[in-house]
Amino acid sequence: MSDVLQSLFVLGSSHHQAPLEVRERFALTQNEANALQKQLHANGCIRECLIVNTCNRIEIYGLATTADIESDIRNELCAAHGMSRELFDAHSFWHTNLDVLQHALEVSTGLDSQMVGETDILGQMKGAYATARELGCTGTVLNRLFEKSFQAAKAARSQTAITRGQISIGNVAVDLASRIFGKLSSSRVLLLGSGDVAEKTAQALQSRGVADITVSSRTYENAHALASQLGGAAIDFSDYEQQLSRFDIIICSTSAPDTILNAQNLKPALKQQPERPCFLIDLAMPRDISSDVEKLDSVYLYNLDDLSAIANENLEQRRAEIENARSILKRHAWTLWLQLRRREMQPQKV
Repeated sequence: MSDVLQSLFVLGSSHHQAPLEVRERFALTQNEANALQKQLHANGCIRECLIVNTCNRIEIYGLATTADIESDIRNELCAAHGMSRELFDAHSFWHTNLDVLQHALEVSTGLDSQMVGETDILGQMKGAYATARELGCTGTVLNRLFEKSFQAAKAARSQTAITRGQISIGNVAVDLASRIFGKLSSSRVLLLGSGDVAEKTAQALQSRGVADITVSSRTYENAHALASQLGGAAIDFSDYEQQLSRFDIIICSTSAPDTILNAQNLKPALKQQPERPCFLIDLAMPRDISSDVEKLDSVYLYNLDDLSAIANENLEQRRAEIENARSILKRHAWTLWLQLRRREMQPQKV
């Protein structure tokens, strides 16, 4: 077996290892993730690296010059983010060699997602791969691993029914909103933050008749661009608290380090429309909305874990399809492993 491939690894943490309150503490901004990726690649013991950073996972894929690298990687991640090594060790995983390939393929296919079978993760994986290549952090092994994982995801989805059912945040949010408000044509939506998931949720609401959408972001230009795309309006982030009473559905996805909505600043808005429910969707990591708002009358608060639990209610019905998909991915992982071994064992051209 190739000694080089003995040093293929992935270190990470996701919803499988860490509850929501812990994942909040592990969350990285995209700038932090990019800086860490460049820092790791500069380490003389790491040939290639790539970071997948989403609302529910942080994963570092790498190819090292030695198999004895795990402690160094954990230390660098914890030091860069100012987190406790003890806490991270208790809520993380470490895979090597063939297990890395199987894991990457299951992540890209959505089998490892909190909403099993969801498709957004494939775009996020592709984005992470593109960023790593732009930063010059990948090479032959990780390039092939991620490109093949995208092909395997397509094969698994086309040959099974793992994507059947309500398996997107947008679909679940629309269903919940319909239960709360009935017809959505008169509902008014506020997006706080201009993230990709919030945008897709807003588009899902639009598909069910919502026409009144307002966007507010710390960067007004981003808010204006998304509002134009959605056919809505943009407001300054400094004004959103004064305008909360206008909205029935509020979707939060900012990168704020602390909560931006709580019982204190929401209560005055509710008093201005006492008979109208308020549906709050918190898609941020760390969370944007304090749990104390649930004490208020007519408030419905759902976070990422809540939406995922609803999406997975039909999981048992899809269990056979999930196992079929996993079998397909195992074959792809083993084929890729043999290809990588063969490539690494060939004499290198000088």
